[in-house]
Amino acid sequence: MRGNRSTETPHASLFPYLTASNRIHPMIDLTQPRLFLLGNLILFSIVAARYFVFAYILHWYFFIRKDPRWADRKVYSRDYDRSQFISELKWSMVSSAIFSLSGCILGWMYLKGYTRIYLEPGLYGYWYLPVSLVVVMLLHETYYYWLHRWMHIPSVYRIVHKVHHDSRVTSPWTAFSFHPIETLIQALFLPVVLCIVPVNAWVLLLLLTIMTVSGFINHLGYEVYPKGSYHHPVGKWFIGATHHARHHKQYRYNFGLYFTFWDRLTNTEAPEVESGGR
Repeated sequence: MRGNRSTETPHASLFPYLTASNRIHPMIDLTQPRLFLLGNLILFSIVAARYFVFAYILHWYFFIRKDPRWADRKVYSRDYDRSQFISELKWSMVSSAIFSLSGCILGWMYLKGYTRIYLEPGLYGYWYLPVSLVVVMLLHETYYYWLHRWMHIPSVYRIVHKVHHDSRVTSPWTAFSFHPIETLIQALFLPVVLCIVPVNAWVLLLLLTIMTVSGFINHLGYEVYPKGSYHHPVGKWFIGATHHARHHKQYRYNFGLYFTFWDRLTNTEAPEVESGGR
């Protein structure tokens, strides 16, 4: 088989780097219980620090500095409620811990040969690199859209999803603010899909970056996409702060993650977005 089930010997590594021979040199052996815990602690520190640094920079620029050039791009009429901050930070730290654990489990699965993650970029052809990225993003969009619809069933919502919607006016601090059950369900996606779909390690890194940036953009509270992009033949398929803010205002609409196609296909696009757009 291809991927890390091939003739390559899995190497234990938390932060691998590629050499000329395309081998992974181990830094922390995730197959050892004590080192797994150490790796998890290190990864948590990285994920939490990344969240805090990016959220702080964006919050400072848009909510404290308040550059006047962005004044008309604000998507909420109300100001950010500072009382949300402590709650958002608390839940985000819990989410960071769960995402870190998921990442270490994925690393352990890779080392054991259970995933289809591969190192050599040309293994399936270079054309497959962007194709695999799009495929996984479309699968993720589908998974999240229907998961999101499920989380809005009243009996589920109260337990699983209300924490996120407690942020009435979203900000960069909202990006990771989820109930642990919701975070766990979200974290299941990648380990499962990467056991099925071959994905290059660099494509996986790009995907993780897109997931993080998308979370911040959608919850920023300011629209960063160009004006009128929602009516553009391409731009109308992508979700931004305006689109997701409508979801936090009107719970029945706009359930998508990256793209709008499921909302459009199932008539859950908010009428206000359809008429006004970005």
